[in-house]
Amino acid sequence: MIPIGDENTSQRSFPFLTYLIIFLNFTVFFLELNNGDPFIIKWSFIPPRFLSNPIIDFPTIFTSMFMHAGWLHILGNLLYLWIFGDNVEDKLGHVNFIFFYLICGIAATFTQMFFDPISYIPNLGASGAIAGVLGAYILLFPRSRVYVFMGRGIIPAPAILVIGFWILLQFISGIDSIYSMQSGGVAYMAHIGGFIAGVILTIIFRFRRRKI
Repeated sequence: MIPIGDENTSQRSFPFLTYLIIFLNFTVFFLELNNGDPFIIKWSFIPPRFLSNPIIDFPTIFTSMFMHAGWLHILGNLLYLWIFGDNVEDKLGHVNFIFFYLICGIAATFTQMFFDPISYIPNLGASGAIAGVLGAYILLFPRSRVYVFMGRGIIPAPAILVIGFWILLQFISGIDSIYSMQSGGVAYMAHIGGFIAGVILTIIFRFRRRKI
């Protein structure tokens, strides 16, 4: 199932931060293309390098969130952010959303490092932060319809089904990668960490709003 859009009937504000994040991801990606591997290695998050000198390597926690391994990687990630990010930003509010996005990305990075602290493969991509957005969306809009491309046509499906199927695949693949010690270059545990962080943060934001 490839999502291509969703319902925006409840959206009230312009999602300028979602679009800004998309723009920044493309900007950094073009910098990668122009500067090659040295740029990618310098600004990616590499667990052993970070653990050996966390102060110097601290910026890579954030810079790695805006980097991607190729066109398929960035287009897939930003498609999900474009579809689901605007509604989450509208529901959480602009200020909350940017903190939410960054915290989910940080949680994703450290989850991956926890499960694979000795890997020198550069960790990069917005997948973890966007997984957090999916976690928020499934709580905030479980009955919203997502339009997915399946087979030869486009069909509407409940968000809880589309996103639930996605996170189930991440858990299965993540467990398999732990036992087999192979992930095919995909940071499944980062996806899971970001998703769980998104769910927890959404519950916290909703609880605080109700108290106010």
